Amino acid sequence: MKTILFAIQETPISYLPVLMQLVIGAGLVVVIMVASHILGPKRKTGDKLVSFESGIPSIGNARQPMGIKYFLVAILFVLFDVEIIFFYPYAVNFRNFLASGDGFNVFLEVILFVAFFLCGFIYIVKKGALNWED
Repeated sequence: MKTILFAIQETPISYLPVLMQLVIGAGLVVVIMVASHILGPKRKTGDKLVSFESGIPSIGNARQPMGIKYFLVAILFVLFDVEIIFFYPYAVNFRNFLASGDGFNVFLEVILFVAFFLCGFIYIVKKGALNWED
């Protein structure tokens, strides 16, 4: 039996749909920006130019320094949240791993994965990154 392979020739005209999508997308952005500028309200009063935060009057400068602990906890949350995302494929394919005979090896790999993150978590706790009393 012969296998017939077709050679796909890429010519500049084959990129025309991509170019059309880029032009239409950029054109849509420009049209929306111009339309919002033309149709938008033009009256700038003192009340409209004041910062508004949920109806609570602003107190002080918004550019005041903020504690690094907040950002550190946020980054740690993202880090450990991503760890949970990597568990999903393992949980979904667990039966397939058992059926193929690789279940024990995959289980050891997951334990190693958890151990790495557990070492990082222990390091974070020992450094006091989660202590808010400072």
